[in-house]
Amino acid sequence: MVRNSRIDPFIDVERPLLALGNEYADGHRVDPHQHRRAQLLYGFSGVVLATTPNGTHVMPPERGMWIPPGVTHSVRMLGNVSMRSIYIEPHAIETMPDHCQVVEISPLLRALIAEAVDIPVEYDPNDRSGALMALLLHELARLKPLPLSLPLPRNPMLAQKCQDFLLHPTAHDTIDTWAKHLSMSRRAFTRMFRLETGLSLVEWRQQACLHAALPRLVAGTPVTTIALDLGYKNPAAFTSMFKRAFGYAPREIARRQELYDTPRDDRR
Repeated sequence: MVRNSRIDPFIDVERPLLALGNEYADGHRVDPHQHRRAQLLYGFSGVVLATTPNGTHVMPPERGMWIPPGVTHSVRMLGNVSMRSIYIEPHAIETMPDHCQVVEISPLLRALIAEAVDIPVEYDPNDRSGALMALLLHELARLKPLPLSLPLPRNPMLAQKCQDFLLHPTAHDTIDTWAKHLSMSRRAFTRMFRLETGLSLVEWRQQACLHAALPRLVAGTPVTTIALDLGYKNPAAFTSMFKRAFGYAPREIARRQELYDTPRDDRR
């Protein structure tokens, strides 16, 4: 088993999968780095924010993040994070995407990851441990992406507008407002924005609001305050948008964090 350790001493072990478990305090940062192996992050608690040259990716509790081999990324923890990492040899799964993605974690995959961190690094491929890791490998090939990545455009003027928006996100910004700011027609702007980000402005704006909301939810800020600050007419509208993205209400973020932070003996 490998817990509270870096991957470096084990990266070249001759096994297709390696599993690590780590606990991180709120605010912990991991400087930009990359791995020879692909990586799947999974967190029981807290929010993980990963930044790559192409954008940012926010991983809520009980979701995952796929990081291809060789992709430079930095990581920041929002709230106390109980992290599990699966490192995969590049040749082990050849059908995975070549870019970072936030992904759904099925109940089966969640259980397999929990077991994997207690398996010896040099497990026997022919015993139960090997069978479990082989099943984990099959499940990794079925990962489903979630719309929680925020690509940043390369066009300097559009990139600056996006950065300004991230400082003060609002659900009210319109295509016409952005097009006018960049002295472009609505049609030219919408075409350029999708070409630069792969998303419509409405889709990108919603994801930016989610990025802004998650750290505040972890910190315990009331849902009503966050919803109004982001320009939603009422908390119900924000909650509806949040549930479409995550499958649970925003109050669940704070509840799950509080449950994780409670000493184990006091949990019910």
